[in-house]
Amino acid sequence: MHRLNQQVSEALSTRRPVLAAQMVALDFVRHPELEQRYGVAGRDRCLEDAGYHLAYLAQAIAADSVALFVDYVGWAKVTLAKRDFPARDLGGLLEIMKESLQQELPPEFSRLAGHFLDHGLQRLPQLADDVPSFIVEGAPLAPLARAYLQALLRGEREIASQLILDAARQGTAVRDLYLRVFQCTQYEIGRLWQVNEISVAQEHYCTAATQLIMSQLYPYIFSGEKTRGTLVATCVSGDLHEIGVRMVSDFFEMDGWHTYYLGANMPVSAVVQTLVQRQADALAISATITYHVRAVETLIAAVRGTPDCRRLKILVGGYPFKTDPELWKIIGADGSAPDAQAAILLANRLNHQPLAA
Repeated sequence: MHRLNQQVSEALSTRRPVLAAQMVALDFVRHPELEQRYGVAGRDRCLEDAGYHLAYLAQAIAADSVALFVDYVGWAKVTLAKRDFPARDLGGLLEIMKESLQQELPPEFSRLAGHFLDHGLQRLPQLADDVPSFIVEGAPLAPLARAYLQALLRGEREIASQLILDAARQGTAVRDLYLRVFQCTQYEIGRLWQVNEISVAQEHYCTAATQLIMSQLYPYIFSGEKTRGTLVATCVSGDLHEIGVRMVSDFFEMDGWHTYYLGANMPVSAVVQTLVQRQADALAISATITYHVRAVETLIAAVRGTPDCRRLKILVGGYPFKTDPELWKIIGADGSAPDAQAAILLANRLNHQPLAA
């Protein structure tokens, strides 16, 4: 990370509550109709949103990735519009953010932050107003994915489980169930929350149910011979979205790796200790959102600084790394993959392993 980027990111993170309050106060003074439109509760929501904007700006600057901030603006455009906060209001708040940072930060800091904000503002009108479904008509296993999702949304976990177990017994590969049912339905659940069609409670229920149903497939996963290396898979501290990296760990298990899955919200010291104890050959780190990229970089730096981990290869994945395909280089990883199957191919290549038959 460039030193200036680090300093600006830390300044934004440290002063985020004060900056957010100043932004919203200025926005409501200049646009008194907002008070009438949103009321006291709406003002509090605007304050919360301003804090998120600053947090994601800080993380994008830390990663030196304009693409991450533009992507966040696109996400916010859809999310807020579906909750009756139009794009012009978002644009106005970003303009005020730029003005506030010019007033509150040293010129060198505000220029760098303004560069990121300018890109977001320039792209805002062209960014999509909606997000298409992740369950695509005609895609392999799309009917099963759709039926599975509908069962979960109805709260019928047992039916959803039976759909998956029946498919597995009938010969559908577990890898296909993971990639073409679990993965796309998890993306779709996130989309449905984003467009305000389901609640946070429904989103959490569906995710918890999928994790349980994944575990019911373990007799198919843990039955093979282990002929490859050892993988440790984890989320970073603060990241509670563990299902993606769990899928990666299971794919490695099916490919003949010994796996040690740590789950969500793992502190750096515990991850490093596990890598040493297990004499791991590879570490898979997941970051679900831009907000956790800095924590991934911190973990990588700690691993690189541990002599017993010199041979270890570090793979990163998750949404931010799809958004910016060069991001893994910036934070010091050995590579990134868009899904679990690609992660296996990458790990085998980096560790000079022959491909599975």
